[in-house]
Amino acid sequence: MRPSRRAPDEMRAVSFERGVLRHAEGSCLVKFGETQVLVAATLEERLPPWLKGQGRGWVTAEYGMLPRATHERTRREATAGKPSGRTQEIQRLIGRSLRAIVDLERLGERQITVDCDVIQADGGTRTASITGAWVALHDCLTWMKSRGMLSTIPLRDNVAAVSCGIIDGEPRLDLDYAEDSEAHTDINFVMTGSGGFIEIQGTAEKTPFTEAEFDAMLALARKGVGRLVDLQKLAVA
Repeated sequence: MRPSRRAPDEMRAVSFERGVLRHAEGSCLVKFGETQVLVAATLEERLPPWLKGQGRGWVTAEYGMLPRATHERTRREATAGKPSGRTQEIQRLIGRSLRAIVDLERLGERQITVDCDVIQADGGTRTASITGAWVALHDCLTWMKSRGMLSTIPLRDNVAAVSCGIIDGEPRLDLDYAEDSEAHTDINFVMTGSGGFIEIQGTAEKTPFTEAEFDAMLALARKGVGRLVDLQKLAVA
């Protein structure tokens, strides 16, 4: 039995609360069980210098964790002078995931920055961030279209992410912290609504995983991402 008493192929309760920030062009509070991430999408009429004059836009992301998002207080990275390697890796992943489903030429020479701030962590913060970021980005682009800045919303597809793992020989979907810390294998799948892959991050902690185990986790991930995409579509309908 899983600590959360879920079936092996069962997601945690997932919800999206849109428009939670007054000033952001798009915002969303996403919850994967006890994991909660506040996402804000900000439109900026500027570009990185290396992109100027190329006739296309850019989508980037920043990620952070509040000091008491975890069991013990974590020092703010701003006081350390730079983000940790983990933080940089996650925010680059979020940015890549969003750019893969945006038509940057149709966006024009503008940048959208998506901030993902973890207010409570119980495993899967990066997967929740990516999934909630799509909702906030969608609302930012809708805000632009409503003001005549875009003729159509330049989204090619949905994008969502979910974790899978092997625990006591059993493949499980959407790991919480109790499971993630004990998993023999942990894989994050970032996928589009049409079933394409953007990124797969997998690690065997104790023993190597087999091709059969990978296939089992992939099947779980497809089910989980399908569920998340359905919830995204319901949220923005």
